[in-house]
Amino acid sequence: MSALYIDADACPVKEEAERVASRHKLKMYVVSNGGLRPSRNPLVENIIVSEGADIADMWIAERCGIGDVVVTGDIPLAAKCIETGAQVLRHNGERFTPANIGQQLAMRDLMADLRAANPLGAGGSGKGFTKADRSRFLDALEREIRAAKSAT
Repeated sequence: MSALYIDADACPVKEEAERVASRHKLKMYVVSNGGLRPSRNPLVENIIVSEGADIADMWIAERCGIGDVVVTGDIPLAAKCIETGAQVLRHNGERFTPANIGQQLAMRDLMADLRAANPLGAGGSGKGFTKADRSRFLDALEREIRAAKSAT
């Protein structure tokens, strides 16, 4: 049976993911360090992990596998989930795959090194999350769930 795992801290598409999971009658795990309003949907289970670096990530990575879909913006978590055979999406609908995860990890490390080398440099908050991103996410999640169901 497939499941949907949401790395919920700072996830802008929890409601959209819940709608898609409900339509497919798919169990959804919303994993966070707390502070989220729990869903009343019986298919949605809020998992609150203890505070600490990467505890939510470890919870997801230890449980996901073939036939599951994970939604995260965390590149190291995405890499771990791909290793288990799960399908992984960013919040904007972009796929993490075995073919692109190495480059994603390298770019993440490079950017961290550049920020560390220039602590006074301009630090931006990144680009905003748009309606187009939300739409791409819904379309991608629908495709990934269908593909995951056929993989099991």
